[in-house]
Amino acid sequence: MNTLNYKTLIGSILAMILCISIYHFSFVDNNTVKIEHITAQGGHNTVMTLDNDGNIKPLTFTNTAEEVLEAVVHIKSTQLSGGARIGTNQPRNLPDPFQDFFGERFFRFESPRRMPNQPRVGSGSGVIINDKGYIVTNNHVIDNADDLEVTLHDNRTYKATVIGTDPSTDLALIQIKAQNLPTVPLVNSEDIKIGEWVLAVGNPMGLNSTVTAGIVSAKGRNINILKEKFAVESFIQTDAAINPGNSGGALVNLDGGLIGINTAIASPTGSYSGYGFAVPSNIVNKVVEDLLTYGVVQRGVLGVMIRSVDGNLAKEKDIKINDGAYVDSLLENSAAGKAGIKVGDVITKVNDTNIKSSPDLQAAIATHRPGDEITVSVLRNDKPIDIKVTLINTEGHNGIIEKEHKEILTILGAQLKDIDKSIASKLQIDHGVKVTKLYAGKLRKHTQMREGFIITRIDGEKIKSKNELIEKLESKNGGVMLEGIYEDIPGEYYYAFGLGN
Repeated sequence: MNTLNYKTLIGSILAMILCISIYHFSFVDNNTVKIEHITAQGGHNTVMTLDNDGNIKPLTFTNTAEEVLEAVVHIKSTQLSGGARIGTNQPRNLPDPFQDFFGERFFRFESPRRMPNQPRVGSGSGVIINDKGYIVTNNHVIDNADDLEVTLHDNRTYKATVIGTDPSTDLALIQIKAQNLPTVPLVNSEDIKIGEWVLAVGNPMGLNSTVTAGIVSAKGRNINILKEKFAVESFIQTDAAINPGNSGGALVNLDGGLIGINTAIASPTGSYSGYGFAVPSNIVNKVVEDLLTYGVVQRGVLGVMIRSVDGNLAKEKDIKINDGAYVDSLLENSAAGKAGIKVGDVITKVNDTNIKSSPDLQAAIATHRPGDEITVSVLRNDKPIDIKVTLINTEGHNGIIEKEHKEILTILGAQLKDIDKSIASKLQIDHGVKVTKLYAGKLRKHTQMREGFIITRIDGEKIKSKNELIEKLESKNGGVMLEGIYEDIPGEYYYAFGLGN
């Protein structure tokens, strides 16, 4: 055995102290070295970062996690069995590689085998954004739910009602009857930088109150997952682990500000494989404001078919820049066409927001309402031009689309409208009110009604308009019988439920 002199040994020991910093050495006698293990200091002191002022500070997630966990909830979504309701629970055809995570399997189902007359129970997440109980989640978490139950971080449970939904962004707003709740503040998602640390908070795979860390991997991602006509996809991409059950959960920065709502994962298996996607908070903020103010999302429409400019397209079209949104075509009577935007223009900016790709343009327009005037900067024949455009709504007008703000409709979980004259003529009726949308409420929970039902009578009395139906429902206390028909199903149908105490 080789013998080391004391100088060599001391030098080795000092090197170990400098490199490892968790062992204490002391000499007992000339031949013995005692190694005493001590508890290491918290790991957050071994990794450093810079604040906005350039000062060095420890990188830690503990404070952020403690703050955000209190405001992220678990949502249990219960649906009736497949055979109980006419025309619902049909499988969705989704593009590869996303069908395994976005449809029924992205928010976790606790009853994977569907048996006759057996309810399906799904599990997702939500974020409290207001101390009066308003919670943001994904539309696909609460869609087709007959009953919604929210569990807070402290294990209190509440029934939730749906305030409104926006399938085009896959967002929904629900509410529980609770006060003075912890909240997560929304921040400007435009300020988020690629490479910035973020935390994903939710309830994946039945594991409540789970926090994972990662960075912003990319911005403005379009993964072609939303199939609505006016779908908006400009996701924040992150490598923080997101799994089934995280749907509707929070993506926050290290200051605890909400930068996005976790919505999807890129995975061939349905479990985390490296990347997740969140709806940016700027879009979330606009959707929530609209649902609270108008009852329905006000979607400003430019009216253009676009594609992202890249090197190949720039070469094909002889464009002098390699980014932007190329105008492929204009929709009939579009706001863009009326304002003077032409096919072949490359949109480079909306107001003060730079446009690098088509998702950037979608996100920029999605933060505006019909009637808003915006400045669209385009490159035409290598010359920059600024064009003033007044946005229109999805119906082709520049006015706000309003929905009834009636408590009775929230209780029923329904959206109503007077039937069109053409439909009335086709069905050979002279009156009726159409149920255009059903949410979690009395109608879904206590009847087998489906969307599209046309109410013709209430308790045997004819109903001529939506307002008349609402007035009668508001005055009811006890049993209610709705009578009506469907456009595509023969026969008359009757649905009974109770109102009042």
